[in-house]
Amino acid sequence: MAQEEVLTPQDVKELAPLYEDVVLALKQVYDPEIPVNIYDLGLIYELHINKDHDVSIQMTFTAPNCPMADEVLAEVQRSVEDVPGIKSCTIDLVFEPVWDQSMLSDEARVALGWDPEF
Repeated sequence: MAQEEVLTPQDVKELAPLYEDVVLALKQVYDPEIPVNIYDLGLIYELHINKDHDVSIQMTFTAPNCPMADEVLAEVQRSVEDVPGIKSCTIDLVFEPVWDQSMLSDEARVALGWDPEF
């Protein structure tokens, strides 16, 4: 997806269920060191689905030297491409902005036993 594709409101409406299914697939992938899925950890920075049903993800890790990075990336790609209707998935691994605990969802904070208000 080199060129930015402009989606019409109708396109967005048609892609919304697919987007939800991809998010559910991402919530099945867990960080190997933290018992929380990568979506709720805030590791997914961008998620795009084009009209051809190709998915483009920009994501990070909690630490740049994650020893399980290759396995997690492969699991993300496999999980997303297994979603019915998805044609392909490309992942761009980035480290800017640097991940921090403020990116955790309230669900992740509760799972970790932290106060979701902070």
